[in-house]
Amino acid sequence: MSSDYPPQSGQYGYPGSYPPPGGAQPGGLGVRFAARFIDGLIVGIVGSIIVFAIGATSNVWITGLFTGALSFIYYVAFEVTQGWTPGKKLLGLRVHGPVGAPKPTAAQSAIRNSWTLLPIIPFIGGLLGVVAIVVIAVTINSSPTKQGKHDELAGGTQVLKA
Repeated sequence: MSSDYPPQSGQYGYPGSYPPPGGAQPGGLGVRFAARFIDGLIVGIVGSIIVFAIGATSNVWITGLFTGALSFIYYVAFEVTQGWTPGKKLLGLRVHGPVGAPKPTAAQSAIRNSWTLLPIIPFIGGLLGVVAIVVIAVTINSSPTKQGKHDELAGGTQVLKA
């Protein structure tokens, strides 16, 4: 490819992907997993406090609802307003929107994180969540730009080292 032409959309990964701004590098699977783990601890603590406060610790429907809904709200709110979650910030990562946008839009982040709502589905939600995690991990690991299936569905969002 000649450098005389601008990059074409999708050339660097999924449609809407462009080279990372400022020469930033994509965040790999390991550091992204560690950030999700940290964020999961934060969401778990907050969710446990809420569930305990309303006295619903023995109700699996309530705990599933809080797990899914609270995770979804947490990720979307931080990504849209800050471009990172506390776990990502701590590990030096940022979420960018498609075509090098500094942050994803609310719609892009909602699509990107929709899989966190799977625990809301009675009986099979947990299993579906595990399947989603495996698909996302495999697609991140096999992508040269480290974009997962959820990034593709969101139009080409990308997690980069800050």
